[in-house]
Formats: sequence, C-alpha cells, structure tokens
Amino acid sequence: MLELQDVSCSYGKVQALRNVSLTVPEGSLVSILGANGAGKSTCLKAISRLVRIQGGRITFMGRDLARLGPAQTMRLGIVQVPEGRMIFPALNVQENLAMGAYCRRDKAGISQDLERMYVSFPILKVRRRQIAATLSGGEQQMLAVARGLMSRPRILLLDEPSLGLAPVLVDEIFSFLKELKTAGTTILLVEQNAYMALQIADFGYVLETGEISLSGSASDLLHNPRVRESYLGVTT
Repeated sequence: MLELQDVSCSYGKVQALRNVSLTVPEGSLVSILGANGAGKSTCLKAISRLVRIQGGRITFMGRDLARLGPAQTMRLGIVQVPEGRMIFPALNVQENLAMGAYCRRDKAGISQDLERMYVSFPILKVRRRQIAATLSGGEQQMLAVARGLMSRPRILLLDEPSLGLAPVLVDEIFSFLKELKTAGTTILLVEQNAYMALQIADFGYVLETGEISLSGSASDLLHNPRVRESYLGVTT
C-alpha cells in the first residue's frame, strides 16, 4: 500500500534520513521505533509531503508522490496526526472534528462519522461545546486522533500519540488503536513507548540516526536482545 525506497532527507547540512526503505501493507499496523532525533517524525513528514525528499521514492497504492503537495496527498487518503496534537485551540471540540472532514462533501456520512467518534471517545461528546485549548492533554490527544479519522483516511500516520499522557490514558489510546487495526484501518505508528507499540503492531522498524538499523515482525523485535536493552529497558 505504502512504500518508501531509499528515501533521504536533510535539514540544511543535517542529514535526517539516509536511504530509508519500508513497507506498510494494507490493513496492517507498522511501528517505527527510535530515540529522539532518530528521524521518525521526519519520515512521516516526508510521506505527507511536508518535507522535501532529496533521494529515493515514495509510492502510495502504486502512485508516486513526488509531484504532490500536502493537500493532494491528504486527498489520496494519507492523513497524519502530528506530534503535539496540533488541534485548533480557539475552536470547540465539534468544530475541530468538522475541520477533519473539511475536504468531504457527503453530509450524511460526516454526521455518521461524528457520532461514531462520540461513541469511540465519549468524553468528546461531553466536551463537544468546550474550547479545545481548555481540554486536558489526554482529551486533546483523543480529539487529534478523532479529527484525523473524520477524513476517512486510507492510511493513518500517528506521531507519538502517547507522549505526555498518564499511563491510564496511554492504555486507552492503544486499546483504541488496536480496535482500529481490527476494523481494517492501515496505520503507520511512530512511538517511543516501544513495548506498547510492538504489542499491537504487525511489523516494526528501528530508526537510528536516520537509518533503519533493525526490522522484523513485532514479535521478533519484542524478543530481540538489542531492542529489549535499548528500547524496553531490559538488561540482557
């Protein structure tokens, strides 16, 4: 469904990605692991066309994304939930969700999806008239994910959804991601919580200083001594 082939990106003289290749099959959940500054967010931004690639190729459903901008990429069904939530702080919850469906014209479908988000995240229905900036961090993260889903993505790119959340909310977010995967949503997940990510993923990649250092099934990576020591805090 989504494929990166030898993708390289730089910020000025700093090489952020170097010959990164990865594949996200349709209906799968693939996780990218790595420390801060490893290039994980840059990888998602390259797919969303928010940063320019200087080498390699990105294809989605067989289509080369090289000549597309962010808006065109989103219309193909590639939707990113960015790190830091990036909600519209001055709008209320329901207005934020409506912005997620900005490019859609099926009013009946939008109404159905809005109710579906309220079923999936009941607290958002309670807060639907509340200004988004006044929500808690966990509520803002739920809103960011729900807003992304309002566009009916063909693939959802999630950047650090558990960042800064209390453990009980982390469990809630990952439980919902598992449900999305079961329902057939294709997900590319960037996450520092390696254990939680690999528990729900099908496949994983480890990025170190802009390069893929390890890849394999989620189960294999969970039991890999290097991953266990570096990312799971288990001394081998």
